[in-house]
Amino acid sequence: MNTQEPLIQEDRDIDHEPHGSGVYVKTLVALLTLTALTVGASYVDFGSGNVVIALFIASIKAIIVALFFMHLRYDKPVNAVIACAGFLFLGIFLMFDFIDFGTRDGLRPVNWNGKMPVEMAAPAPGAAAPPAAPAAPAEKK
Repeated sequence: MNTQEPLIQEDRDIDHEPHGSGVYVKTLVALLTLTALTVGASYVDFGSGNVVIALFIASIKAIIVALFFMHLRYDKPVNAVIACAGFLFLGIFLMFDFIDFGTRDGLRPVNWNGKMPVEMAAPAPGAAAPPAAPAAPAEKK
């Protein structure tokens, strides 16, 4: 007779309550509300704050998805804190990147000589042709 405990006990650490569809419906309502808030904020001109607001709301939505759909809410609390902090800092990092990018004017490469590449200089279809260059004077002999 084997008196040793098995090395892996699948159900020993599971101590969360079973949740029904109510949790998922509430999560759906929260995500749809935050999506509507994002869309509504996009119609208001906050300047460079639009990106900040959109990324903040997206970070909150990512945290909600991680907590409920990845079941981090029912896992050890430290795992949920680490995941939430990761999403939060990712959002903050991207927010500062976009704020910095928005403050730069005249973004051109250092080695840009001021000439457009030939494929970019072509006129749009249906646009009027540019005026022709003046003809060179004839040489006198």
